[in-house]
Amino acid sequence: MSLTMRKLGWGIGAAVVVLAGVYALTTTGGDAPRPVPGECASISGTADQPRYQVADCAAAQANVKVAKVVDQAGQCPTGGAPYSTYTGPVTLCLIPNLVEGSCYEQDGEAGVRKADCGSAEAVKVVKADRGGATCGTGRTLTYPEPSVTFCLARVGDLR
Repeated sequence: MSLTMRKLGWGIGAAVVVLAGVYALTTTGGDAPRPVPGECASISGTADQPRYQVADCAAAQANVKVAKVVDQAGQCPTGGAPYSTYTGPVTLCLIPNLVEGSCYEQDGEAGVRKADCGSAEAVKVVKADRGGATCGTGRTLTYPEPSVTFCLARVGDLR
């Protein structure tokens, strides 16, 4: 099993949101259902002992979403923000499960996690749009598949 790590960066001042894609897909045996695009998961653990658990997309711990299932990491879509990947029997192209109006902070185990919007270092999802939103002065994360744009701003910059 080969694992690939990618990071998704956010660079306004000292705020950094990192989503690491070095996660094992926890299965209960050979008959486990194959992940499907749109499915969310909770990622936690370390690179040595990662944990991938399917989660409801509305759950606070659901920090990634399966964008595409492919045969090899090189088949993940290109032309936007980098996808995090998990490569096992199949490769999962993962995007962050960011929710408009919610705030996030870097987390050593989960990559990113929902956070209190009262923290000046948190990053807020100002807009989440299927397609090509214009984000203005904040950071833009665009993924071609599924077509989604996230407009991000450091909470301290919004005050």
